[in-house]
Amino acid sequence: MPFVSLGLSPSLSNPLAKLGYTTPTPVQLKSIPIVLSGRDLLARAQTGTGKTAAFGLPMIDRLLVRGGVPAGVRKPRGLVLVPTRELALQVHKSLATYGVPANLRVTAIFGGVSIVPQKKELQRGTDIIVATPGRLLDHMEQRTVDLSGVQILTLDEADRMLDMGFLPPLRRILKVLPRERQTLLFSATISQDVVRLSADFTRDPQRVDVSEGQVMAPTVTHRVHPVSDQRKGDLLTHVLKQAPTGQALVFCKTKHGSNRVGQYLERAGVKAAVIHGNKSQGARTKALGDFKAGRVNVLVATDIAARGLDIVQLPLVVNFDLPLVAEDYIHRAGRTGRAGLSGRAVSLVSPADRDLLRDIQRLLSSPLEHVVVEGFPTTASSNDALPEAGRRHQGGRHHGRGFTGTRSGSRPHNVRTVRTVPRVRTVRSGA
Repeated sequence: MPFVSLGLSPSLSNPLAKLGYTTPTPVQLKSIPIVLSGRDLLARAQTGTGKTAAFGLPMIDRLLVRGGVPAGVRKPRGLVLVPTRELALQVHKSLATYGVPANLRVTAIFGGVSIVPQKKELQRGTDIIVATPGRLLDHMEQRTVDLSGVQILTLDEADRMLDMGFLPPLRRILKVLPRERQTLLFSATISQDVVRLSADFTRDPQRVDVSEGQVMAPTVTHRVHPVSDQRKGDLLTHVLKQAPTGQALVFCKTKHGSNRVGQYLERAGVKAAVIHGNKSQGARTKALGDFKAGRVNVLVATDIAARGLDIVQLPLVVNFDLPLVAEDYIHRAGRTGRAGLSGRAVSLVSPADRDLLRDIQRLLSSPLEHVVVEGFPTTASSNDALPEAGRRHQGGRHHGRGFTGTRSGSRPHNVRTVRTVPRVRTVRSGA
């Protein structure tokens, strides 16, 4: 089904083929007609499924193509709220591309950079604002933004905004918006908190769920390597050097741990860059640019910094630390296997991670594959992290000084094991 059949104006739908958009994805197919009708929406779709186009194209169509370009200084009529700076930049870039035929003006507002250029851009007038909640509140307090004309509000990655504690800022922002507006919520997971958020912020929303029981793209394979905390650094280096081609995104749970992992990889001869919340926006932009350009092979990041990264054909995601919230595994692994491409998600798991591993498995439709890498012997307590039926061995030896990077935390060892994988087979290193 072509985009033109979804009800988009020809001036927007016709140029999409030149941008590589030929057939709408499931979330676009189901969401675009609803948004065009003016109904509120609560949509569940995993990352990499085309959510930005699903809300961005009909927003532009309703506000500018059908609504027309207003005379005089433009007041923002669309608002997109996102959890991170990187996602704000990504959504801003996409909307600017979609909106060229409609002469769209879109402004990105986020922290970590000077507020002065943002003020000047708002003074010149804009149609849609893409913002993180904190910096938008700064503008509201300084009276440099007028949200009284907002007709369409989109909350992108609503679950992540709740996880990051943005509910109070969201409520403050919502109080100044017109009551008669259209509200769209997009989320990778629909938790009870997201449902409550939807009940508070929307009016009788249409529900769209394109996950079909899955929260991960089926093109992603999931593998778990048991390892002691002391050997995590060595095993990470081994995994990265065994990767056939391409680059990798490595997740750590703390800023300090990300720095240490990045330094360790550099000493091991792996070109790496690090991004986290303490890095300036300039440093984060440079690190991401170097990674995308292939000047570095590995990007080490915390969850917040990596949220919304748009990296084309990323083949490998490695969890040096498992996320403390199981749903964050979905967001991490969703960085790979995008747009129908294959991808791998590899997790380095210590005995203290058993509870987290069980919670992650509950979110996945297929069992995690547990592989014991030869050369990284597990102690009795390390072996307890995996069930006997879930273990298989991978050949190849790697020796080096141990490195833990970040603490796994102290969890009791008398927790029942996770039973996920039905059989064991042997695979040689590099297979």
